[in-house]
Amino acid sequence: MTRPFAQGPTDPTVQPVPASVVEQVDAADTTLHNPKRAVVSLGANLGNRLETLQGAVDALEDTPGIRVKAVSPVYETEPWGVEPGSQPSYFNAVAVLKTTLPPSSLLERAHAVEEAFHRVRDERWGPRTLDVDIVAYADLRSDDPQLTLPHPRAHERAFVLAPWHDVDPEAELPGRGPVADLLAAVTREGVTPRADLELRLPE
Repeated sequence: MTRPFAQGPTDPTVQPVPASVVEQVDAADTTLHNPKRAVVSLGANLGNRLETLQGAVDALEDTPGIRVKAVSPVYETEPWGVEPGSQPSYFNAVAVLKTTLPPSSLLERAHAVEEAFHRVRDERWGPRTLDVDIVAYADLRSDDPQLTLPHPRAHERAFVLAPWHDVDPEAELPGRGPVADLLAAVTREGVTPRADLELRLPE
C-alpha cells in the first residue's frame, strides 16, 4: 500500500511557462538543429549542495549542443540504498534539456560536470558532491551497459519522479508509462519539497 504525500504550506507551486516565452527560447536555439529532448537528474549531499546543483545546471547550459529548457523545484531526500542517518541528506532536482549531442556524448559531458565538482566514484551509493544521471533521451531504449536508457531505476525513485512531474506533468518514461502513474505507485517517504530553495534557469 502506498503512502499518500502530505501536502502542506511548504510545497512548491510550479507555474507553467507562458507559450510566448517558450517560443522566444526556442527561437533563440539557433545552434540546435533537430534537437532531442533529454531529462537528467541532479543530486548532491556534500558541500554547498544548492550551489553545486546550480553550477551543474549552468555547466550543462554552457555546453555546445545543449540548451536547458526547464529546471525543477529542489527536493531534500534521504540517501538511497544506505542505512538511515549514515549520510547527509541530498538536494535533488531534474533538468529538461534539448540537445544535439548523441547519448554517449551527453554521458561524457555529465561525467565531466561531475568531475568538475570533484565527484569521487569509490563506493556505490556513497556520498557525493554531485551526481548527474541521464534519466531519459527522447524515446530511446537501450540495454547498453555503459548507458542504459531509460535509467533502469528511475521508475522507482521518487526523488527523480517528483521533480520531473513538477516540470512536465504529462511526461512519460519510455517503456514504463506516465510519470504521474509511476509517482503514484511509489512512496514519498523521505522526499521533501524545499520551497525555500530555487534553481535558476540559465539566461
